[in-house]
Amino acid sequence: AGPDEGAVGAASANEASETTPSDTSSGTPTSQQLAAIEDEEVLNKLLDKAVDFDEKRMIRTALRDLLKKKREKREKERGSRQDDLRQQALSKAGTGRMGMNRGQTSNHQPKSHMHSQFPASTTSSLSKTPSSMANPAITTAHQSSPVAAAPNMKNVKQMLLDWCRAKTEPYEGVEIHNFSSSWSDGIAFCALVHRFFPDAFEYSILNPNARKDNFELAFSTAERLADCPPLLDVEDLLRMNEPDWKCVYTYIQEFYRCLVEKGLVKTKKKL
Repeated sequence: AGPDEGAVGAASANEASETTPSDTSSGTPTSQQLAAIEDEEVLNKLLDKAVDFDEKRMIRTALRDLLKKKREKREKERGSRQDDLRQQALSKAGTGRMGMNRGQTSNHQPKSHMHSQFPASTTSSLSKTPSSMANPAITTAHQSSPVAAAPNMKNVKQMLLDWCRAKTEPYEGVEIHNFSSSWSDGIAFCALVHRFFPDAFEYSILNPNARKDNFELAFSTAERLADCPPLLDVEDLLRMNEPDWKCVYTYIQEFYRCLVEKGLVKTKKKL
């Protein structure tokens, strides 16, 4: 039996969902009602409960639009903050030059240090996680997976891949086709973790080119909130263009089991 599509949301999402237009109206929510929901966890919960294909499609569209809207808003705010900081720096630099011109002669005027007035970039790297870097690519204890020894390994592997694809489908920039190249930039890991812990970090600002930051963010969040051990080593992943599918498959399988243990995934049979 494959993974079920159910997931238990956080208490805040339950409270938020009680006030959404889809709960106050009867029948399938309209696209306008879905567009009015600004909590992605509420949309995720509705997606889990939906059984009609058209309803699922509308919810996925609303979720994609919401993530895009958040990303654009964040980029706009970041640009505005940077412009304000530049203006402040130019103003301070101009005031400093005027003071020096009044108080010093031309023979003793120091060179302008205007460049030092500009602030550092407001975009900082995502937090590093020493624990995830200290572990080997995959521990020996998990190489002999019970599923790997099962006669229906192909079926289980395909079901887990389908589960990953379904959970990350609304996320922009994520296309899962396998357990190797689809995970090479770390964005798929982040999307899968964010699907169950949407308040842990802001997905819309992640950069696919920042592979190390993405790996560390996903693994540290999964370890902190799902008690999932960091079986994959970030440095090893960075040395490979495509990660070993067996390592990725084992890690995703472990993450799935941790979610089941916490009641975030409902299933009749664990993988």
